[in-house]
Amino acid sequence: MRGRSLFSLALAVVVAACASTQGLAPQSSLRDAGSLRASASLAPAKLSDAAWPAVDWWKSYGDSQLDALIDQALSDSPTLRIAEARTRKAVALAQETGAALYPQVNASASTSREHYPEHGATPPPFAGHTDTLNQLQITLDWELDFWGKNRSAYEAALGEARAAEVDAYAARLALSTSIAQAYVRMERAYLQLDVSQHELKERERIYALTRDRNAAGIDSRMELKQAEAALPAARERIVQLDESIALARNQIAALMGQGPDRGLAITRPSASLAQAPSLPSNLPAQLLGRRPDLVAQRWRVEAAGQEIASAKAQFYPDINLIALVGLQTFGGGNLLSAASRMAGAGPALTLPIFDAGRLRGNLASRDADYDIAVEQYNQELADALREVVDQVASLRSVDEQRTQQRQAIGAAQEAYDLALTRYREGIGNYLQVLSAEQPLLEQQSLDADLNARELALSINLVRALGGGYRPTPVSLAGAR
Repeated sequence: MRGRSLFSLALAVVVAACASTQGLAPQSSLRDAGSLRASASLAPAKLSDAAWPAVDWWKSYGDSQLDALIDQALSDSPTLRIAEARTRKAVALAQETGAALYPQVNASASTSREHYPEHGATPPPFAGHTDTLNQLQITLDWELDFWGKNRSAYEAALGEARAAEVDAYAARLALSTSIAQAYVRMERAYLQLDVSQHELKERERIYALTRDRNAAGIDSRMELKQAEAALPAARERIVQLDESIALARNQIAALMGQGPDRGLAITRPSASLAQAPSLPSNLPAQLLGRRPDLVAQRWRVEAAGQEIASAKAQFYPDINLIALVGLQTFGGGNLLSAASRMAGAGPALTLPIFDAGRLRGNLASRDADYDIAVEQYNQELADALREVVDQVASLRSVDEQRTQQRQAIGAAQEAYDLALTRYREGIGNYLQVLSAEQPLLEQQSLDADLNARELALSINLVRALGGGYRPTPVSLAGAR
């Protein structure tokens, strides 16, 4: 009992001698999602019982070519392989860090030919002679993690590994949505190409009509040249759209990790919305768990908290148990004899007393890292809600624009047909045809843009809602 009391007293003295953590603490705190009001902004979206996006959300657009492109990209993309390699690296680092929780056993063997000084520490009869020192040794070293330093470091590494695994899903989502967006841009170019090709045919028809009217003496040469000058501009627009289609193909191929020739095989898209995008009724409550970027950042906050705990534990003494057994002899003849045995065991204590502020600086740095992780999470939370609301606002705007555009394109088509009829019958002039053509072309182009933009916004909404991510237990194969 007396020995135990002395040990407790010595331990208390040792702990009291440690450097102080006084005045060091994180300054940031996680923001509650409920504090970010979004109900009024989401109200026009009419939250329903709609399901969250599926894992294979792109299949809802009914385009088998898009399905094949994304499926191939998810199988072959170097970008995803990089993300997977980062996850494996994070798991391996966690495994490496966790090794400090267990005893370390090492074996060594050595032989050396030495001349021992006559007046050194080596006693006679070896002093002043040259001989061989042979040694076989097994050592055990175990740091007793009384203060949780190694356990906290391991938990921090596990948190980073979990974040890396969620990041790998975020990379899949980013890749699939990027391909889908490039695909929609290509579809928009095709829709605009339809408008431009129709425009070219109309202008060729008007040019032929103007040429006939000029030959009949109805129109002057100036009007003929005006009709002729409109043809190159229409052809130029077609060339520009062909370029946009080619660039979109190249981008999709690159995103897939393939060469440009893979893009040449991509035909005209046929993606469409089966139904208008809608939001699930439990959106505000479950968005945090459906967004992989938020889940990953939350793990990083947890890891930063464990780093603080590990840094605090470094202010306390390290206690190691050390033991060794082995054989040692001068000369090679008696190494394996019982008389060459050696053994030893005992505790070793390391106490930080004066470190010139190193430990406090390390803890202050870990506190700052935690604050950074927390504020990044808070900002990502605000951005996540904004992204959802942005898509809702834009989709609502597209719907309202489409209502007005349907009325405008009908009126523009009627005005153009009337101007063309009057021109054909010799009542109107070419300027009236040009004046009526411009609003019609603008409305036709707007119709193509609205169709493509609605698709693009629906893809953005899928990404904003997490793209089918489901919060599941993270499997850290290889880590303890």
